[in-house]
Amino acid sequence: MDELAEIKRPRDVVVVSIHWGPNWGYQAPTNQRRFAHALIEEGGVSIVHGHSSHHAKAIEVNKDRLILYGCGDFLNDYEGIAGFEEFRGDLSLMYFADVDAADGRLRALDMTPLQIRRFQLSHPSREDIDWLRQTLDRESAPFGTRVVRAPGGRLTVS
Repeated sequence: MDELAEIKRPRDVVVVSIHWGPNWGYQAPTNQRRFAHALIEEGGVSIVHGHSSHHAKAIEVNKDRLILYGCGDFLNDYEGIAGFEEFRGDLSLMYFADVDAADGRLRALDMTPLQIRRFQLSHPSREDIDWLRQTLDRESAPFGTRVVRAPGGRLTVS
């Protein structure tokens, strides 16, 4: 945390990207939560970008800062690998975070659902967007975050 304090300048938006956790499953272990909170509370981090999971996981807003516990894949070569279909790794998100540079607080999060098919990104069906929203809402609710549908098939948090 001291290193962050030394290099951070006024109006910097600090993003820490961490490869953590298993590839499949929705859990956000206590040690990951504690570390993410410490990065925010002690390190002044604006966004904790977690990745390793091959599907989207819970979203938390802690002290008005964004924690993405698992962003899933944007494009991958896992198509056709069996055994994890329940996680819908074919559904992906583009995350657009609006962060106030003055204080690092999250103003808004806009997410655009996509579907990975034949190594290409396409727009998913309404049913697939609803499945993704419901799943993220269910997994994010214990962290006090709600995932709701926005105009144009996008998702956002409240």
